[in-house]
Amino acid sequence: MKIDIHTHILPERWPDLDERYGYGGFLRLEHHKPCCARMLIGDKSFREIESNCWDPGKRIEECDDTGVDMQVLSTVPVMFNYWAKPEDTHDLSRILNDHIAGICREHPERFIGLGTLPMQAPDRAIQELERCVNELNLAGIEIGSHINDWNLNEPALFPVFEAAADLGAAVFVHPWDMMGKDRMNRYWLPWLVGMPAETSLAICSMMFGGVFERLPNLRVAFAHGGGSFPWTIGRIQHGYNCRPDLVAIDSNINPRDYLATPDGHPAKFFVDALVHDADALRFLVKLMGPQRIALGSDYPFPLGEQRPGALIESMADLSENTRSLLLEGAAREFLGMD
Repeated sequence: MKIDIHTHILPERWPDLDERYGYGGFLRLEHHKPCCARMLIGDKSFREIESNCWDPGKRIEECDDTGVDMQVLSTVPVMFNYWAKPEDTHDLSRILNDHIAGICREHPERFIGLGTLPMQAPDRAIQELERCVNELNLAGIEIGSHINDWNLNEPALFPVFEAAADLGAAVFVHPWDMMGKDRMNRYWLPWLVGMPAETSLAICSMMFGGVFERLPNLRVAFAHGGGSFPWTIGRIQHGYNCRPDLVAIDSNINPRDYLATPDGHPAKFFVDALVHDADALRFLVKLMGPQRIALGSDYPFPLGEQRPGALIESMADLSENTRSLLLEGAAREFLGMD
């Protein structure tokens, strides 16, 4: 079985948000030809998408073609809108969460949902998190790699993570609003360089901020194979050792203690398997343990894996048990599935 934990979806239509909230900056769709739409912020084009970004029937057809049994649905990160007024982000979160929950109710054997929250207002975020889990039966939430000026170690955010742990909700962390983007206006660098750095920032913030230590039952997965974190763990470890006065100020847990151990205990958090390179995936399996690496394709976007699971299935040196964990088992544990 294949369970893809990293796929994005949008409603086919939603209200004019600039008009609804009385100020600009929100995304809208312009359906300019059949089965295709432009994502626009004001008059500026953000991306062009096809019907597989909103049509569950098309998604199921493409999943059948690529052998994916279940997709985990989450919104497109540009829809986080943490910059907006909290009450407006909360309102939009409800629209998006109701949409995802409706699709999951219609096709429970094919889709599992993650909600989005007004994270800039933790009290509202907890309120919507509880609705996602208790009323909408979503498996958890998707959040950004930072919340405006807050990194994920920000004390104001801890109650949200605490509530997620108490509710048994999975937390999927996706990069957005990339650091240094003003200096990366060519070559698609925000997506190629900024996104991996954002994800490493999120992991280090939660790790050194003591979030994993204080909430051992919290299930968190990071997109894109953990970004640049796995490949810079040596530098991170060395920094912890040589300057604990700067690094170990909120938690004195060694970074390696969060990762897989030689006797087979897996890492304390999850990543998806979206690394596009067999040697990178082999290293990731050694670093994290296969129990903590779940298939993730970034469907339906071009930086994703066009045939989900193809890299895993191409690696003849993986054992059947490891392959099964990567394609299904780790996802089940992350999502809290029976």
